[in-house]
Amino acid sequence: MSVLRKVGIGFGVVVVGLLLVVWVAGRGWFGSFDSERYRPEAGARSAARQEGIEASERHAARGLGVGDDRQILFGDLHVHTTISFDAFMLQLPVMGGEGAHPPADACDFARHCAALDFWSINDHAANITARDWQNTIAMVRECNARAGDAESPDMVSFLGWEWTQAGPTPEQHYGHKNVVLAHTDNARIPARPVAASNGGTAASPPPVWARGALALQGGRFHDMALRWTAISEQPACEDAHTKELPLDCREVAPTPAELFRKLDEWGHDAFVIPHGTSWGIYTPTSASWDKQLEGPMHDPERQTLIEVYSGHGDSEVYRDWQPLEMAADGTPTCPPERLDYLPMCRRAGQIVRERCLAEGESEAECEARAERARRHAALAGISPHITVAGASGADWLDAGQCRDCGQPAFKYRPRDSAQYIAALGNFGPDPAAPRRFRLGFIASSDIHTARAGSGYKELRGMTDAGNRPAEASGIVASFIQREPEEPSSRSRSYEEAASVLSGLQLYESERSQSFLYTGGLVAVHAEGRDRGAIWSGLERKQVYGTSGPRILLWFDFLDGEREIPMGSELRFDGVPELRVRAVGSFEQKPGCPEEVAAALGDERLAQLCLGECYHPSDLRRPITRIEVVRIRPQVRPDEDVAGLIDDPWRSFTCAGELDGCTATFRDEDFPAAGRDTVYYARVFEAPTEVVNGTPLRCRFDEQGRCVETRPCTRGEECLGSYEPRAWSSPIYVDAARR
Repeated sequence: MSVLRKVGIGFGVVVVGLLLVVWVAGRGWFGSFDSERYRPEAGARSAARQEGIEASERHAARGLGVGDDRQILFGDLHVHTTISFDAFMLQLPVMGGEGAHPPADACDFARHCAALDFWSINDHAANITARDWQNTIAMVRECNARAGDAESPDMVSFLGWEWTQAGPTPEQHYGHKNVVLAHTDNARIPARPVAASNGGTAASPPPVWARGALALQGGRFHDMALRWTAISEQPACEDAHTKELPLDCREVAPTPAELFRKLDEWGHDAFVIPHGTSWGIYTPTSASWDKQLEGPMHDPERQTLIEVYSGHGDSEVYRDWQPLEMAADGTPTCPPERLDYLPMCRRAGQIVRERCLAEGESEAECEARAERARRHAALAGISPHITVAGASGADWLDAGQCRDCGQPAFKYRPRDSAQYIAALGNFGPDPAAPRRFRLGFIASSDIHTARAGSGYKELRGMTDAGNRPAEASGIVASFIQREPEEPSSRSRSYEEAASVLSGLQLYESERSQSFLYTGGLVAVHAEGRDRGAIWSGLERKQVYGTSGPRILLWFDFLDGEREIPMGSELRFDGVPELRVRAVGSFEQKPGCPEEVAAALGDERLAQLCLGECYHPSDLRRPITRIEVVRIRPQVRPDEDVAGLIDDPWRSFTCAGELDGCTATFRDEDFPAAGRDTVYYARVFEAPTEVVNGTPLRCRFDEQGRCVETRPCTRGEECLGSYEPRAWSSPIYVDAARR
């Protein structure tokens, strides 16, 4: 054999070997599943720490005359780990992220960093493989096994997932819902989670050779190749009864009706909790919750709670403005600017007009371009920002945002808010007895770094923006944000923009960093600390939400000697009398209790807790104000919802005493109105500095218009003044039928 031939064969072997290595790497052979890291590192909190918290709560309750034996427990029913593909990608080191946050992190953080009483894991079902699901179950069981006394555990861990749906049109959009399961044993849990889609972006990876080239960079890229491969190759389940399907397929329910049907086929206890309802980054501009009250689209036995606040914002309030208006032919048109709202399509025209005039063009020409820009933006759905090339987040000012909502969801959708949902009626088949939502109000974190209950201290590292000192870079980062474009004085259509943009580049990301918060908590009035007591409190809707602090709140309907608690439904024919009682949360001491460092070790405490834990002092924060909202749901389908919501209906200034505040009131209008009525309370602590307390940090002119912004950027804490608050669940009082 000639030397040349030997060299050729050797070269061929090397090439084949290299190709094989790339192929193997692209298949993820060198990676590992984050879900495999499910074993927590620490056991239960000390009894002394828990008893101290409970004793302080009992003392506060007695000070306000609260007589029942129920205790208030705090939890988080919306927690993601890096099993969720969006969390995985954003936590890649190349994205400035921290790397893996496996299920074990969620257990240890909830127990020791946040000192929660309960929590639930809710990774995106479309990203959960059969292997992930079994590992998640094992983690939740292990977390519960370390909780100490089964009758009075330090913490209860619930199993669940997120049903993540985003329709391209208002008619097809239903939004995101968390499924939380009551039990963890095989006989009482589904064999697989039920997703809204077949995997989305995660199920459409680059070719194996491209994945391999990325993976050979090492580290988390190997894990990424494995996740892409596993998710994309998981087979879709056939359309059959859920109990007859194989364990390893991905089960899909594209509508709430099908999700409820599948949960009914399993027959296990579960809550379905809508969340992020007003978050406009994925919600079509004209979406509305009306259709979700129709027939099987709502299950009043399972869908009994709604998340009104999270680390992705407040979805409580209704406003009578809309991002778009509809012409008679169904074409979206751009509404005028108002003092309390600037539509994005209107701002698109302003940006183009300003650029045009700066180039010396005539008023007529610039106005024509502005009109075209408004039209392009109105037709661009959830992505109007891409129709104006080279426009920065600051250029968009506060367009599309709720100016008077505190910490609102990004690009607010009013007709998906909790108030709007509570005001709705569905009038057929029996118009005299309209169907309505009767939901309890909760809050949670929606955190994507496994940091359950992250809102105890105001650190940007506790938000989904993270503590990212470095800019994202490389091919993965380019999938989210491309190189800046040159500013243009002419707009472009969505189709023209989409021809040069792709993937997550079509979503607005820069300003969204100003609308990521440290996250809320759900509180439950429970008769004990065990799983059954917590579940029972959730079922009774004796729950409320907070923006993060552990505010104590009682809201009751007074019927003689009886106190009927929040979440209740009753029929009444007199003058309703109600009472709100609230005590502020504890001021926090810096750092962590000594026992946390002993449980986790110094290195894990710094990495997981960021060196800061729930660490209450003996000093409570004052309650400064109590507000009551009254909603009279529709009695006719043509009633304008804006006229049915009194917000606030009553407002009470508190003296700022540290032992709490009480407000008692009557609704003298109720008997004459003869209408079913919804009441709920908001309580406020004194203003303090919180992450994105003043989103976008607007400078306003004399008329109240935002004329300059300073969006939150990397390396900043982005603190602003905000009144921490709590929202009670409503009390639903039906008028006596005459």
